[in-house]
Amino acid sequence: MKSVPTPKRFTSFGGLTGKLRIPGDKSISHRALMFASLAVGKSEIRGLLEGEDVIATSKAMTQMGANISRGSDGTWRVHGVGVGGLLEPLEPLDMGNSGTSTRLLMGLVAGHDIRARFIGDASLSRRPMGRVIEPLSQMGASFEANEGGRLPITMHGAYPAVPITYRLPVASAQVKSAVLLAGLNTPGVTTVTEPVPTRDHSERMLRGFGADLEVEECNGQRIIRIHGEAELKPQQVIVPGDPSSAAFFIVAALLVEGSDLVIENVGLNPTRAGLAQMLREMGGHIEELNRREIGGEPVADLHVKHSLLTGIDVDPAIAPSMIDEFPVLFVAAALAKGTTMTSGLEELRVKESDRINAMAAALTLAGAKLEEREDGLIIHGTGGDPLSGTGNQPVTTHLDHRIAMSMAVAGLASREGVEVDDTRPIATSFPNFEALLEGATA
Repeated sequence: MKSVPTPKRFTSFGGLTGKLRIPGDKSISHRALMFASLAVGKSEIRGLLEGEDVIATSKAMTQMGANISRGSDGTWRVHGVGVGGLLEPLEPLDMGNSGTSTRLLMGLVAGHDIRARFIGDASLSRRPMGRVIEPLSQMGASFEANEGGRLPITMHGAYPAVPITYRLPVASAQVKSAVLLAGLNTPGVTTVTEPVPTRDHSERMLRGFGADLEVEECNGQRIIRIHGEAELKPQQVIVPGDPSSAAFFIVAALLVEGSDLVIENVGLNPTRAGLAQMLREMGGHIEELNRREIGGEPVADLHVKHSLLTGIDVDPAIAPSMIDEFPVLFVAAALAKGTTMTSGLEELRVKESDRINAMAAALTLAGAKLEEREDGLIIHGTGGDPLSGTGNQPVTTHLDHRIAMSMAVAGLASREGVEVDDTRPIATSFPNFEALLEGATA
């Protein structure tokens, strides 16, 4: 990331129309690189998201022995080292802004007898890693971390690590995945119980690569068991479009009058589909076209039209299936008719920024009426009228890509536009966001 902030004012240029294709799913891209690096032989990955977060994962796996290259046709080829074959990195693993890379790679290292030091940018270094450190420590890994379990962190993996049975104290796909990845090279069976289902990309893809993994539903809980000392087989992976990236265009098309947009190749994994469900409940026109399956993941093209939304009470139980989409849902709620109430979102306070507080401040500056609670926001919508705030004062993004893109969408639905203080973080997950936005509103 360049050292000089790059502010930008986002304003409405009319409806979003035509067709566009969003980049590959970030969660799946991370996992594809990691699992291919643990397979023996050559895997190929098409549609990989080439944002800074995923590149950080690629560089880290290269430092630990994998041979990773990108072809001129955009296909990534990975020659893996096999489970148990990771090498000790000679230099610190620079995670940039990627919490997913950090937590999942800690899981991988935990099951290997190697030492690794994790570093990151200022934003990532403020994020606590304790909820991953706790179960991995139970498995035998040791950690030297800054106060509060923050980066930089030096960890020592263990082999043989100890298989554990771990119940997630909070819904977190990253913690679940970290424990499962540690279990890959751990003798015996490692078990994770999640009281609320979270995104299941790790389970789907681990099975696809040949891991012996079982999922059981019991009394509303999911119990996942992975058999250790696995042998992963190389695969051909096609990455579907990222629903979290599609979210910004879905909301923009719903809010901006005259919009009639088709977003192609969007992943519709049931554990990620919460936003579309909520927006439909609010009255949004979101139609699925050409539903199909790619690489074990459901995919469709989404036809979105401008709609007058109505405020709702968002069920806290849906939060895990749309945790990254709440910032842009807040924007939709700010333009809806009536009041939208959200709760049970404490997890948002420990993302790249405190997303509850950051969005409350940014939307208030943009002219929205809202109340901030400890676990969510209560937003009183404009009834479809454009937002009328900010003037020349930029909103603060706190180096958080989702805050920046959400407020860019708010700018499209405002009278004077919204100036974002720094667009640099957008490149971590959606490098061509601004270009696609300009093309859709041209």
